[in-house]
Amino acid sequence: MAHWTFLTHHAHLLLRVAQNPDATLEELAAAAGITTRSAVTILNDLETEGYLERERRGRRNHYVLHRDRPLRHPSNAAHTVDELIEALQDLG
Repeated sequence: MAHWTFLTHHAHLLLRVAQNPDATLEELAAAAGITTRSAVTILNDLETEGYLERERRGRRNHYVLHRDRPLRHPSNAAHTVDELIEALQDLG
């Protein structure tokens, strides 16, 4: 049986940053179920495309999401990052 999910690693990491913008890279990677190296690549993608910014706070990063940005796929572009986060955030 093939293993797949409905959301990409980019979406999983974006949701983890939304939950804890002060998390370490290692914490974000573990929570998203990916390697630290993959997390770095994905965070770079998200930053390059304007979905987040990194702010240095001492020796750590703080992530600022741009929740008003549209989703990337043309069929979803009428929706924003904020709508995705709101729809998928844990209610418990």
